[in-house]
Amino acid sequence: MSTAKAISTDELLASMGQEVGVSDWIEIDQARINAFADCTEDHQFIHVDPEAAATTPFGGTIAHGFLTLSLMSQMSYQAAPVLNGVVMGVNYGFDKLRFLQPVRAGSRVRGRFKLISAEEKGTGRWLIKNEVTVEIEGSDKPALIADWLGMQMLG
Repeated sequence: MSTAKAISTDELLASMGQEVGVSDWIEIDQARINAFADCTEDHQFIHVDPEAAATTPFGGTIAHGFLTLSLMSQMSYQAAPVLNGVVMGVNYGFDKLRFLQPVRAGSRVRGRFKLISAEEKGTGRWLIKNEVTVEIEGSDKPALIADWLGMQMLG
């Protein structure tokens, strides 16, 4: 369930180009990485074998890029505002996505949301684009940056 602030369409439009929210930190522990590997059937050693991963330049296991990406949903529930009267929101895809740095097991990440655009696509449907930067605690370089599209539907 969303804990982000509900706003009017006027407030949404006035927020373009601005940071609209920052999520809480989320821990990426080995148990979460292993569970994601099981769900996606991606058991590459760099994710699930701490001993073998220790011999790589990363010095240990790292999260799947898609795991980090998938956590943006939880981040958005906390940080991205929703329109007053929204009955549902759906993922509409990405205009841009870049994985910039791996997330090491035991790290924490959070999402920073900047509203890029908002466009009414028909009565009660709003296409919203946020630039999302997923930060790694203690690192100057983010894990990823994405231009994420979402459709909010009003009741």
